Amino acid sequence: METTRHFTATTYVVESGATVLHEHDRIGKWLPPGGHVDRGEVPHEAAVREVREETGLAVSLRTETDDIGSPTVESLPQPEHMLLADVNFHGGEVGHQHIDHVFYAEADSRDLSPADGEEDASAWEWFTPADLRNNDELDPDVAEIGQRAIAAVDGAGN
Repeated sequence: METTRHFTATTYVVESGATVLHEHDRIGKWLPPGGHVDRGEVPHEAAVREVREETGLAVSLRTETDDIGSPTVESLPQPEHMLLADVNFHGGEVGHQHIDHVFYAEADSRDLSPADGEEDASAWEWFTPADLRNNDELDPDVAEIGQRAIAAVDGAGN
């Protein structure tokens, strides 16, 4: 069986020592904003778009860009992490995976206003590092990356 892979972008949004997550209604896991990289987009653009659509927040990505370039080459903002996530299985084999570009970002408020067609703002919750460490409902990678994002963005990794 051939495994289908799609490029995705995920953003751990930080504001005042917490990151925002929602319980994804289809897969039943707590996740940060994110989704597929659309045709014509590059990962960092998808990361910002997904945050805006899903939460209504305007964010600044915390990322570095190499100084390598030429008339035909442009360095792109680098994700903090690149993850390969198994999405589903068929007959015991992985049928679909996401190649996820994980970014950290800073928001200047917690005022959520998702776009029409997205989950309601009440579906989102802000998690502090302690909340992330002490929540058995979170996948270990989500808890760990959330804590790292908070520490990186505003030093509130307590």
